[in-house]
Amino acid sequence: MRIRAAVSRDNAPAPVLEDVELAEPRTGEVLVRIVAAGICHTDLRAHAGGVLPTPRPVVLGHEGAGVVESVGPGVTGLKPGDHVVMSGSSCGLCPCCRSNLPSYCRENMPRNFGGARMDGSSALSQAGQKLHGHFFGQSSFATYAIADARGAVRIAPDIPLKIAAPLGCGVITGAGAVLYSFAMRAGQSLVVLGTGGVGLSAVMAARLVGASQIIAVDPLAPRRALALELGATAAIDPGSGDVVEAVRALLPGGADFVFNTTAQSQVIDAGLAMLGMRGVLGFVSAPPQPWTTKLFPLLAGGKSLRGILGGDAAPQIAIPLLLDYWRQGRFPLERLITHYSFDDIATAFGAVHNGSAIKPVLQMEQS
Repeated sequence: MRIRAAVSRDNAPAPVLEDVELAEPRTGEVLVRIVAAGICHTDLRAHAGGVLPTPRPVVLGHEGAGVVESVGPGVTGLKPGDHVVMSGSSCGLCPCCRSNLPSYCRENMPRNFGGARMDGSSALSQAGQKLHGHFFGQSSFATYAIADARGAVRIAPDIPLKIAAPLGCGVITGAGAVLYSFAMRAGQSLVVLGTGGVGLSAVMAARLVGASQIIAVDPLAPRRALALELGATAAIDPGSGDVVEAVRALLPGGADFVFNTTAQSQVIDAGLAMLGMRGVLGFVSAPPQPWTTKLFPLLAGGKSLRGILGGDAAPQIAIPLLLDYWRQGRFPLERLITHYSFDDIATAFGAVHNGSAIKPVLQMEQS
């Protein structure tokens, strides 16, 4: 079938909408009519190339939400008409997948960043030539997508898809870090370094579990203000002085948890200095340059530095849970979202670059 998709090509500032061909779903796949798709920094990095190994030209997008149009052979948990939020691809067979940790699937990199199915084929083509896709098992910057059924989470049809879309990656990463990676308990403390969509999702989740103190650190005043509205007990401008001293003034014994959403090595160093005894610093992105730290302070304090992918969450469990919290008014993720028409994808990409939008969501269908 002929669809419209945003194609990322070398040396282009943003993906460009083009006509492409989409094949029928194969075994374990579903055809989804995309209604909305979030944009996050992973899309930007994959589009720019260099850091992530995704080949081009490629159709990106990994926070898609839409309606199942048809299912391939072997798909039993979904049917046409189901509303779904799509997450990443995983094999379902390795130890991590069997432990409900699909973000650590042993095939994670080729499945999600390889630009093709595991057999090297692609459902996307142009003029008879293969077009890379299957980004995170979906490539949802398009009007339709072939998605891995395992990563498609059915949700109630009355939930707006334009609100639910970011749950596929950014929101589940931030909230999951608090709920699953840290298994945070009431009365514990959290410092969030960087209050974009991932960081603010962590703030909301920490409020849900009854954190005693939630400190948001961000150079942008509007984001600090929103963090306070969403549950932070304090917000710090890192440009106003020594941020470690400012945190320690609020938490003399140090933080139980620090969540770093940036890729800056100096921010990691600062975060480690904020930790209390047996504290944990979780991070979701790595510095582009080599980075080292002194291990003795970690050892002496029983502290941990922990990488977090996908919030250590099982999407089939975590996404419905977060939507239940949203229904209750306890997880207002709509506060993070700015909507753009699909035609305005270049503007939306620019908003991620310059920080003017926290979580841009493309709408393929206006509603």
